[in-house]
Amino acid sequence: MQEFIDALRSQARHIAPDLARIAYQRGLAVTRPDGTTHPIPITATPVVLDAAEIRRRSELSARLSSATVKMAQAQLQGADAESLLGALSPLERVLAERTWRQSTRLATTRVDYFVAGGTPWALEVNATIPAMQGYSDIAARTFIEVVGRYFRYPEKSLHALLSLNGSNALALYRALLDGYAAERNGRMPDTVALLCRRNDAQITELRWLCERFREFGADADLVHPDEVSGDDAFVAHGKKYDLVYRHLFVRRLEESPSPWVEDFLGTVPGKKAVFLNPPASQVEVKLTFARLSQALAEPALAEAARLTGDELEAVRASVPWTRTFQPGPTQGPDGERVEDLVALVAATPARFVLKRAWDYGGRAVFLGRSAGTVPYTERVQVAYGAPMTWAELCARTAADTAGGGFVVQEVVDSPPEEHLLCEPNGTVLPTSFFVDYSAYASVGLARQPAWGGVCRGSMSEIVNIVGGGGVLPLITSEVASKLLMAWKAF
Repeated sequence: MQEFIDALRSQARHIAPDLARIAYQRGLAVTRPDGTTHPIPITATPVVLDAAEIRRRSELSARLSSATVKMAQAQLQGADAESLLGALSPLERVLAERTWRQSTRLATTRVDYFVAGGTPWALEVNATIPAMQGYSDIAARTFIEVVGRYFRYPEKSLHALLSLNGSNALALYRALLDGYAAERNGRMPDTVALLCRRNDAQITELRWLCERFREFGADADLVHPDEVSGDDAFVAHGKKYDLVYRHLFVRRLEESPSPWVEDFLGTVPGKKAVFLNPPASQVEVKLTFARLSQALAEPALAEAARLTGDELEAVRASVPWTRTFQPGPTQGPDGERVEDLVALVAATPARFVLKRAWDYGGRAVFLGRSAGTVPYTERVQVAYGAPMTWAELCARTAADTAGGGFVVQEVVDSPPEEHLLCEPNGTVLPTSFFVDYSAYASVGLARQPAWGGVCRGSMSEIVNIVGGGGVLPLITSEVASKLLMAWKAF
């Protein structure tokens, strides 16, 4: 696909203004608390993958997600359940204790990867709000339409090209319908609510999803916690909703309590309405992910979680060595016996990354090889109020129990890539980006919908879309080939 990328680079200044403008208009943006929006940049250079590889990564994510759900359940019914429950906020804990046994069907999960040498290495599993289905579709759709028109691809055939590339919004919709049918004896919902905060940071993405759900045939609306009531149904503005898609962090409810919604989230899959993405914090906590890695060395963990051979093979093939970060002996990344884990990590900073077990947005993530740099110093200063060497940080994080403490993970060496970033004013900025790949999946459905992925780029190795960077359109090689043929014919 290098010829396609070369063509895009040569024409980027012509397509960038429309790419930036239309993507922003469609909702590729972050919303601030005051309701104003800030564009999320899009790149003029996409990530191009064979459709078969996109499917393979989603299938891998399905096995990893299923294994993580099982591992969380095994820990919660075991003797050390407190180590996992203690990582959660008060309301998260209450909801986890009420629902974990029933939270076996998750309509959507997202596994975040770094790709090294062609191999996707899973960094974490997202199960609370696995967002960006809308962002990914906005980026891909805008790219295909803008580039297609500029490359003189037949206008009447653009819709077929979009269908060929796939849609995460459509996959999410089908997952929700399949889950609803499983809970309601094959029936379909008449109404769908997308539950979210007012001025949520991703409200523009949710509006996009709501519009797509309506296009797919659903009577769908955005609904906010203060609008919901009902003694035996989920009702907002006098309208009863059968199915609820939750885009609402439990911690936000602790900031602005809503007793009705808190009670609603405490019953899975719901009595007043069906909701299929329960606040499964126990699944997303990195302590659970660390146990997946540990299960490769300790068969008893795999047996307790009843992991299948396929699930264990997925862990073996894609999960980097990860452990709970605490003093004492363990098995090291190369299978060697380590007398003290903290001492090993302190002595070899270039090999490891420390992550708070339960936190959002990459705020408490520390790369050993960045020790001494300005970004490292700033992160440590924000987290602990004073600069620290790597050895001092290791000692501090090993003793820090907030959010379940820390996990340590072997670094995945994914080198930066050169991309063309479309700035909000339409200019093109050559940028060196660290690029991650996130693949969606479902757990507990009879079949997986046609999930795809989303790619984010950041100048920092700690990639988080709200904190900066941009979205890279994910395009199948077949779509790229068709666009290139149109360009060469023109």
